Amino acid sequence: MALNMIVCVKQVPDPEAPASAFKVDEAAKRVIPAGGVAQVVSQFDGIAVEAALRIKDALGDGKITIISMGPASARDAIKHGLAMGADEGVLLCDDAFENGDSYTTALALAKAIEKIGEYDLVLFGRQATDWDAGTTGSGVAEMLGIPSVTLAKSVTVKDGKIAVERVLLEGYDTIEAPLPAAVTISNELGEPRYPKLQQIMQAARKQVTTWTAADLGLDASQVGRQAVRLNLERLFQPVSEVECEVIEGETPEETAQKLAQRLREEKIL
Repeated sequence: MALNMIVCVKQVPDPEAPASAFKVDEAAKRVIPAGGVAQVVSQFDGIAVEAALRIKDALGDGKITIISMGPASARDAIKHGLAMGADEGVLLCDDAFENGDSYTTALALAKAIEKIGEYDLVLFGRQATDWDAGTTGSGVAEMLGIPSVTLAKSVTVKDGKIAVERVLLEGYDTIEAPLPAAVTISNELGEPRYPKLQQIMQAARKQVTTWTAADLGLDASQVGRQAVRLNLERLFQPVSEVECEVIEGETPEETAQKLAQRLREEKIL
């Protein structure tokens, strides 16, 4: 069975960069672009590409299309997916998309998926590593009118259905759903494969299709800042204060007793 799969990926500032590199404009309630910080594929989105590749490997056939929405630099996130083994890429790039929220992002992605046409499975990372909202995948599924399964640690396809092992706090459960469906992938699936040099060079030669809002049948009033539904009350960087207290005693037993007493005073014990 050949499957048409679509994986939605997001380019984010490298989360490994020091916290001091990130700033916010509290008055404007927006993140100030961090200069000098590399842009990378959101961690869970790379794992979603890996999930699609494992399904394709298991079935022996299939097509994987990578979609990303963002500035021109987001093409690099698509190229990374192509280097991993995906087949085609689509970039949604338009000033009208800027400063949107999960709703406007889901709307643009859903329209792009409808424009692509034939699809069986749409995969997302469980959440983007910049805002950690974790709602876009389910939002796209709702707009497309297809089943949605979140927090998957594995996905298999058989007889026109998917079987998903879904992560719970104390284990996992297994859910079946008909195709087409949308699934968000969790890190429990495992590490994504690292592209080889030859694959990176081949991906560099592949063309990435670019669509604007108009190409998706959307006008500026339906996407980006003009259509957000999220009411952001405040955006700030929390102040972290750490105090260190050394507990001393003449003997280990005395030190332990003083430590226990101190913890009781703080209502930790």
